[in-house]
Amino acid sequence: MPDTRVLVVDDERSMRELLAIMLKQVGHEVTVADGGEHALEALRAGSFDLVITDLRMRKVDGLAVLRAAKELSPQTVVLVVTAFASTETAVEAMKLGAYDYITKPFKMDEIKLTIANALERKRLQDENTALKRQLRRERGVGGFVGKSPLMLAVYETIRKTADSVSTIMVTGESGTGKELVAQAIHQESARRSRPFVSVNCGAVPETLMESELFGHVKGAFTGAVASTAGLFSAADGGTLFLDEITEIPQSVQVKLLRAIQEREIRRVGDTRDVKVDVRLIAASNRDVARAVGEGVLREDLFYRLNVIPIHLPPLRERREDIPLLVAHFIQKISAELGKTVRGVTPEALAVLEQHRWPGNIRELENVIERALVLGSGDMLEAEALPPDLRRPPDAQEVPIEIPPEGLDLEVTLDQIEHRYIQMALARTGGVQTRAAELLRISFRQFRYKLQKLTARAGPR
Repeated sequence: MPDTRVLVVDDERSMRELLAIMLKQVGHEVTVADGGEHALEALRAGSFDLVITDLRMRKVDGLAVLRAAKELSPQTVVLVVTAFASTETAVEAMKLGAYDYITKPFKMDEIKLTIANALERKRLQDENTALKRQLRRERGVGGFVGKSPLMLAVYETIRKTADSVSTIMVTGESGTGKELVAQAIHQESARRSRPFVSVNCGAVPETLMESELFGHVKGAFTGAVASTAGLFSAADGGTLFLDEITEIPQSVQVKLLRAIQEREIRRVGDTRDVKVDVRLIAASNRDVARAVGEGVLREDLFYRLNVIPIHLPPLRERREDIPLLVAHFIQKISAELGKTVRGVTPEALAVLEQHRWPGNIRELENVIERALVLGSGDMLEAEALPPDLRRPPDAQEVPIEIPPEGLDLEVTLDQIEHRYIQMALARTGGVQTRAAELLRISFRQFRYKLQKLTARAGPR
């Protein structure tokens, strides 16, 4: 282990010099300390890979040196040497974290072997720490996978802001993992033991939005047969995630703004205010600034929500993460399916890397799941991928032509819209909320378009 820093602590000069000479001969950098007091000064001034300390010394003994070394640098390996061995002191030293306990007089070969083993332990610890750090960089925080510069910046923001109380606005296209950001922030924070409550505002009817968020008292409106606490109360002490924030009606936005400012809510039909302690995280797949300009989102609410903005890049802007994501999903999904799939063939990975992924990570996960369900063998092969992915990129573009006789634009657009709605439903297994996200429209818009198309396709 080159350039290993070793601190030798002993109040006997001859022992210090003997150990120092032996350590320098094998290439270690050695610092000597005449007793425990000087050892504590050395430990505070710098870091060491290995500390070799005598046990019985004037004023400050070897156990105090051991304790200080472990407090200042838990990774430092400590060897305790003494001429007064006892079971009690040996046990105490090991409890405090000593690597080993050597009695005087000792043979040079014996202590050389012990030091070599101790430094090997240190090397393995350092490698393990580095590996964990690398995995953390690649897998990010929470459920994220990726090591692209864009995602590393997102991870850093999550870590820095997790313990603050500031509101956060997460933006990004559908399928980029906005709720994962909210969950990661919650798990990295001191609120992790408290509730994490999530709601898709686009899936809540406008008439019920206020009651859903703030609760209501019995009899507040027709059908209110019992009192409910609401999501703010459910998330008290924890985190409330409001997805598709631009879908909240203007009338409720005013009350949401007050809840953020005053940290209190009023249930529908009640006259009393209730204090709440909630970390609020909002998200949208829309251009939020444009939504403010169009009057969809109140400007004052936007500024209250956008204290800390986090933007999730689309998958097409971080293609270097695709191999990592593919490996992650293969491992995860094959385990769920009870299959043994070792990886992906170069041909299949090339197909996955060239696709534009309009549905982002969610679409990639769905494609991997479909391929693993339909495929066979221990490798994911290109033939198991959907045909539209295996076509060249240019072939995926929709040709637009006007026939010589002209066309009915409204009917043609309806047909195109219907086709994409059906494709979205097929890709998401019929889950309408996810299909709406794939098409980058609100659930309310999706439901309206689907009803309109169904009505037009009715009995003739």
